[in-house]
Amino acid sequence: MRSSSTHKGIEPNYDHIDSVPSILLPYLKTSVASNRAGVNILIYGAPGSGKSQLPKVLAHLTECELFEITGEDEDGDPITGEARLRAFRAAQCFLAQRRSLILFDEVEDVFSDGGGLFGPKSTAQTRKAWMNRMLEGNSVPTLWVTNAIDDFDPAFIRRFDMVFELPVPPKKQRERILANSGAEFLDASNIARIAEAESLAPAVVSRAASVVNSIRSELGVPGAKAAFERLINNTLQAQGHRPIKRHDPHHLPEIYDPAFIHTDVHLVDLAQGLIEARGGRLCLYGPPGTGKTAYGRWLAEQLEVPIIVKRASDLLSPFLGIAEKKIAAAFQQAEQEGALLLIDEVDSFLQDRRNARASWEVSMVNEMLTQMEAFSGVFVASTNLMDGLDQAALRRFDLKAKFGFLRPEQAWELLRRHCGMLRLPEPQQCLHAQVTRLTQLTPGDFAAVVRQHRFRAIQSPAALVRALDAECALKEGGGKTAIGFFH
Repeated sequence: MRSSSTHKGIEPNYDHIDSVPSILLPYLKTSVASNRAGVNILIYGAPGSGKSQLPKVLAHLTECELFEITGEDEDGDPITGEARLRAFRAAQCFLAQRRSLILFDEVEDVFSDGGGLFGPKSTAQTRKAWMNRMLEGNSVPTLWVTNAIDDFDPAFIRRFDMVFELPVPPKKQRERILANSGAEFLDASNIARIAEAESLAPAVVSRAASVVNSIRSELGVPGAKAAFERLINNTLQAQGHRPIKRHDPHHLPEIYDPAFIHTDVHLVDLAQGLIEARGGRLCLYGPPGTGKTAYGRWLAEQLEVPIIVKRASDLLSPFLGIAEKKIAAAFQQAEQEGALLLIDEVDSFLQDRRNARASWEVSMVNEMLTQMEAFSGVFVASTNLMDGLDQAALRRFDLKAKFGFLRPEQAWELLRRHCGMLRLPEPQQCLHAQVTRLTQLTPGDFAAVVRQHRFRAIQSPAALVRALDAECALKEGGGKTAIGFFH
C-alpha cells in the first residue's frame, strides 16, 4: 500500500461522464461522512482515458487521503493478485479510522488472471465467498480500476455499488486537452484536425507533449508540430487504431450550397425543421457523388452540433458480435456528445433479413434497428443502394430523401461558380449545351476535377467542361456523351 498524491488544484476533465458529479461524487461524500461499509466503485475503459487519475480527483474533492494498493514488493518486483488482496485486507484494517479512499488499480491481477472459459479460475474466483464478503463489508471506500470487464464473473460485478465506463473524451474535450498540452506549437487548425481521432486518449496526448516540450527548443515550432503528430500516430497505430487524417475529413467543399443538390425535398426547410425538433431519422439515397454525405455535414453545421461519421469499414468486423457492439457504441457516442450521427453505406447493415444466409446478418440488422429507435438525436443514413433494404428499417426512417443527378440549370450555375473559384473567365454561352448534355453530372464530379486541378491545372472553362465529361463517361451508361479530351 502507498499514499497517492491527490494533486491539489487538478482541473477535472470528466465532464463527459454525467454520473461522476451527479451520483458518484455525492455518494462518496455521504459514504465517507457516515462511515458506510461495503462501498466499492468499478471503473473501466480504454487505456489512457484517465481512469487512474479520476480517483485522485475524487479524493481531492471529498477531502480524503488516497492510498493505492501496490503491484510490487519492497524490492520493486511484481507481486501476485493474491498478495495484492492480502495488502488490501491489511489496508482496510489500518485505514478504518482515517478519512481515506483506496485505489486498487490494474484489478485484472485479481479478477481476470484465470485461463478464460475453459482454463483455471481467477484469483478472485478461487476465493469467491471471501471476495463476496469483502465487497459487501469493506470499511474503506474503494475504487477498482481496470481496462476491461469482459472476463469478470457477473457475481462480482453485481456487488459493486457503481459500475461505469470511462470512455475517451469527446471531440470538444479532446480539443481542450490538445490546446492545453501543445499551446506552444499547435495552432487551431492542427488541434481541430488531431482531435478528430476518436481513439485519442488523454494519456497519449500528455506523453507526446511531454517528449516534444523537452526538446522543443531544438525542434522549433514546425518541427515540434510534426514530431508531436508523429508520436501520437505511432502510439495509435501500435494500439490498433487508425492514424490521424492529414486533412479534415468533415470539411465541406469551398463551394457548397444545398441549391446545387437535386432532391425530392426542400433541404433548407428540412434543416430548419430539424433545428426545431432536435431529432429525426433520415435516409438519403441516390447515386454516388450526388451530395448525400456533404448534406449531412452541412446539416450538422446548421444544427451547431458535432458530427460523427461512420462507414462500413469502421463498423464491420470478421468476429462474431463485434459489429453489433461497434454499432451500439457509435449511437452511444453520438448520444453522449450531442452529435449528429452519419452512417455511410448503411445498406451494409440493413439488408432485408428475409435474404439473410447467416444468423449474424439478422442480429446486425436487429441491433441497428434497436439503436435507431432508441436514439434521440439526429441520425442520417446514406446509401447508393436503396433496393434490398429491410422493410422494417424503411419504416423506421422518418424521411427518405432521393438524391439525383444535377438538373441542367444546377449544372450550369455550378460551372459558373467553379470557374470563379478557379479564377477562370466566365464560361461562354456556347458551353451551355455541352454541360446540359451531361445527364449524369454530380457535385462529386466537380469536387474530383477540383482535386485534379492541384496537379493538372485547368486553363479554361472549356477544359473544365471536358474534365467533367471525362468523369461522366466513366459511369455506367455515360460513355455516349464524350465531347473531347482534356488537355
